[in-house]
Amino acid sequence: MPAATVEMEPVEPQSLKKLSFKSLKRALDLFSPLHGYLAPPDPESKKIRMSHKVCLEYEGIRAATTSQPSREANVVQPPVTPNILALPGPEISSDHQQGGAQNALVGPSIQPKALNDVGLPAKSTVVVSTSGSSERNLSTSAIMERIPSKWPRPVWHAPWKTYRVISGHLGWVRSIAFDPSNTWFCTGSADRTIKIWDVGSGRLKLTLTGHIEQIRGLAVSSKHTYMFSAGDDKQVKCWDLEQNKVIRSYHGHLSGVYCLALHPTIDILLTGGRDSVCRVWDIRSKAQIFALSGHDNTVCSVFTRPTDPQVVTGSHDSTIKFWDLRFGKTMLTLTHHKKSVRAMAVHPKEHCFASASADNIKKFNLPKGEFCHNMLSQQKTIINAMAVNEEGVLATGGDNGSLWFWDWKSGHNYQQAQTIVQPGSLDSEAGIYAISYDLTGSRLITCEADKTIKMWREDENATPETHPLNFRPPKDIRRF
Repeated sequence: MPAATVEMEPVEPQSLKKLSFKSLKRALDLFSPLHGYLAPPDPESKKIRMSHKVCLEYEGIRAATTSQPSREANVVQPPVTPNILALPGPEISSDHQQGGAQNALVGPSIQPKALNDVGLPAKSTVVVSTSGSSERNLSTSAIMERIPSKWPRPVWHAPWKTYRVISGHLGWVRSIAFDPSNTWFCTGSADRTIKIWDVGSGRLKLTLTGHIEQIRGLAVSSKHTYMFSAGDDKQVKCWDLEQNKVIRSYHGHLSGVYCLALHPTIDILLTGGRDSVCRVWDIRSKAQIFALSGHDNTVCSVFTRPTDPQVVTGSHDSTIKFWDLRFGKTMLTLTHHKKSVRAMAVHPKEHCFASASADNIKKFNLPKGEFCHNMLSQQKTIINAMAVNEEGVLATGGDNGSLWFWDWKSGHNYQQAQTIVQPGSLDSEAGIYAISYDLTGSRLITCEADKTIKMWREDENATPETHPLNFRPPKDIRRF
């Protein structure tokens, strides 16, 4: 005969709250037979607590108002509870005769062997009293520690102004690159041409045609007579500037190419585009070395360094990735931004870089990518381009034509300029698509949606008196 099946009783589902109350009741049944009465207070605990409160409130005042016959300063050590901030600092000792004008000096002290009333070691506050302090009734604010703002004060920079407007392109000007000799610069436009301009006079020297879509990225080699261009036509071209013609094309991108960078020490080229991949090319052989895949959306900004991380990319998926160029794999992913990272700028001297997004401009350390701080203002627009010079002036250009200048060290926004569209253009064409300093850092060039190129320089007549620094350190520092 088959064995009889045993029917299990259904288990009543119970809420977490009900189970918690059951567990609490059982614990009370075990350890507290008298449910209606609280446990009797412990007299020793109450004594320690009251002593601690009295000492915390009145010990500093008592020490400040009590005069001592000795010439040494009275050092009082009230205990510090966990919710009081105690910062370490040097020992403070003073003489009665040296503190003539002051009644009380307050400062932190390191005394690891000092014991409070409970018998535990604690950091303490030092009150140095003088001869005249016994006649004053000081409040508890006298013993509170004053913490000065440690935010760095910005360096004064002269404001920037436009001194030349160059028109010649027939479409939006999307990209710019400087010659290593600082005598000319090239711009790429939506009119499918690359134009080369003289830096000193702003005159047109040459026009190159070859792309069939707008040109999004430009770079000029410092070791060869080569210029590289990339555009929405999926093409990456190498131009020989001695012959002024294309000598190589790099095929592989599946969609438009949005950014381009040259490695400073190795003969490789990096391009990022709408296919969510940053491709690494050998300049001479035209071969693709790596396809750095990992982003979920368009790679719209890239820069390279001679040391690790040698490749850093920013994407529309709001992340920044550090890449290991030996293996072609991700070293680190930064997820601090909430919007597309459309622009990045590495500092020419310091080991840090800034990244711009519609939510914020953030500063990171290299090589480990530690987050430093946000810039202290928000531009409240899509930031398409940014550049920083050796003097620590960061310039960011927005979709609405705003050009903001920042102090790199402190993140203070000291100038907010607005570009003016050329006559005949719509006000909505006041957009900045590319920014670059010349090699000296004294001239700034912006490429704009009104088909013009504007050149900026610092105001020579400005002084700290005519343009004072209106800086207030931030009260709360966001660490994300």
